[in-house]
Amino acid sequence: MTTQAPLGPFPPGDHPGRLARLRQRLAEEGLDALVVTSLVHVRYLTGFSGSAGRLVLTPEDGLLLTDGRYRTQVEEQLQVAGVRGLVEPRVSGLAGQQEALVELLGASGRRVGLEADHLSWSAARRTAELLPEAELVPTTGLVEGLRLVKDPAELARLEAAAHVADQALAEVLGLLAPGHQEREVAEALDHAMRRLGAEDRAFETIVASGPNAAKPHARPGDRVLAPGDTVVVDFGATVDGYRSDMTRTFILGPVGEDLEAAVALVHEAQALGVATVAPGRATGEVDAACRDRIAAAGLAERFEHATGHGVGLEVHEAPAVAAGATAILAPGVVVTVEPGVYLPGRGGVRVEDTVVVTDDGCRPLTRFPKEPVLPL
Repeated sequence: MTTQAPLGPFPPGDHPGRLARLRQRLAEEGLDALVVTSLVHVRYLTGFSGSAGRLVLTPEDGLLLTDGRYRTQVEEQLQVAGVRGLVEPRVSGLAGQQEALVELLGASGRRVGLEADHLSWSAARRTAELLPEAELVPTTGLVEGLRLVKDPAELARLEAAAHVADQALAEVLGLLAPGHQEREVAEALDHAMRRLGAEDRAFETIVASGPNAAKPHARPGDRVLAPGDTVVVDFGATVDGYRSDMTRTFILGPVGEDLEAAVALVHEAQALGVATVAPGRATGEVDAACRDRIAAAGLAERFEHATGHGVGLEVHEAPAVAAGATAILAPGVVVTVEPGVYLPGRGGVRVEDTVVVTDDGCRPLTRFPKEPVLPL
């Protein structure tokens, strides 16, 4: 095997534009400021990837509060993102950060938004105690809405993450054979992704064989792959913060008519779902394309999860691709399509691709072949 150098360089993201669009959202909501506490959102808006930080954004000012561990990192990352000057780093202990918050937002009559989905009750109460003169407003979806459509810089990272995963699976294909443990395959995949340039896996890798494949989120264990198994492999890579997500199901020899039929059915349903992804379509329509096909085969109760989800800085983010979901797809939105059928005690089948919506449909980011039969 050859060793691949770290991926990139990647085009810079439009962080100044993201801040400007968020300020416009604040104006539309009648807010004087927003305290961004989601670390994912802080990274999306400023490029800062530390494990502690809050962004305070007003129409005129941006303040990134963090501690001394990140004194050098925050300066470097704000500079690279092109927002140094738009966002001022304030590096201090907790007391100093609180002082900065009060200084910027403590005036009477200020309407200050707090990210309701990313702030604990106790943290919200502490903020209220710090800002008794301000009106604190719970907000949802302000930054999430901006993140729905990926810009070219984000798509470049997502494509790189998907490519790493494709390569890694090709490298470990020989381990998907009787005699190897689920855990062995998963560890080999994780190692291959890192060696190929990923900074980490996107989530805990799933390798589930035989009866374990009937569990949608099974953890890889000591079970040894055996003839007659279906093997579900669900995994992804993280590249510069962005994640990929792909599932393939492999067949180790004859598996019986019920599982053979399930394999064919899921592949057909997944193709129908991918064909439905297009601008103007509701994500619920994509789910229905997959779900209706499986239901028509009498296996509706064996498809027990949503058809997909958005992917980006998080492996599960908006929009949901689920029954009745009303989010409207647009060019640049990235979603997964991953129907499955699970037969308890026997095995399971899931096939998943990550796709990006284009002007006239979609294109896959994950490209590993879907042929399920492996030679023994």
